[in-house]
Amino acid sequence: MDKINKFNVRVYGICVNENQELLVADERINGVEMTKLPGGGLEFGEGPLECVRREFLEECGQEVEVLGHFYTTDFFILSAFHTQSQIISIYYRVKLLSNPLFKTKIRKFDFNTKDATSIAFRWVPLKDLSPGEFTFPIDKRVAELLLEKNRTF
Repeated sequence: MDKINKFNVRVYGICVNENQELLVADERINGVEMTKLPGGGLEFGEGPLECVRREFLEECGQEVEVLGHFYTTDFFILSAFHTQSQIISIYYRVKLLSNPLFKTKIRKFDFNTKDATSIAFRWVPLKDLSPGEFTFPIDKRVAELLLEKNRTF
């Protein structure tokens, strides 16, 4: 294994609508399919709050209000894509500032294109949420926390 010598900071939004449904993103990146929460990488010179707002604008075309911090990774996790990086993820509760401007799907990985890189969004009822819904260990942990605390938003 390569020497781990970098941190990769990721910032995600937990967006729950008035129907108690969680927004999830199905993505295909370079042909690899994954289910995660909307968000992405912190850029140099940017704060985590700026990052989650920017990511929602980039991915959803949507402005959000940050309601508060939910969780920061509290265990070691190696990047699935960059073997020299440790992942640190920060999750914030967010609220859409307008009605959704993006289209949503019902089925997982229901992309409109065969492109190697695509994204589709779904609303998952919190009552039906399962950690197995997600691809990555940190998102699975966040789903567990949502279930344990039976949080309503």
